[in-house]
Amino acid sequence: MRKCSAVAIVALALAACGPSQPLKVSTLQLGRSLNPDNSVSAHTTRFKPDDTIYVSILSDEPGYGTVTVRWRLHGQLVSEATREVSYTRAAATEFHLQNSGGFPVGSYRVDVLINGEPVGSREFRVES
Repeated sequence: MRKCSAVAIVALALAACGPSQPLKVSTLQLGRSLNPDNSVSAHTTRFKPDDTIYVSILSDEPGYGTVTVRWRLHGQLVSEATREVSYTRAAATEFHLQNSGGFPVGSYRVDVLINGEPVGSREFRVES
């Protein structure tokens, strides 16, 4: 019985260590490559058709939530991805867009939502 009580107490303590606030975005980064912490290392808004395009959502505080990114070309949705996150400290959440056949030249935008609410966007171009 003591062993079960000890396990229950540890489980409750660990649950209390999780973030208690929804995720808040401090910065959106766009670029060609990532650092080991998932922040963008080569910032740009101009890409070549064969580049991988990264967006990194930075948060300065603990938080949890559903992060959604929507990639658009000339306003039309081309890709959408969603991820559940829970951070106990500052963190970066990375998403990327790839096209093995190359991206069409044009004007793009990535929209970022947290728990279904828009929190920011970045416009960029793919150029030949």
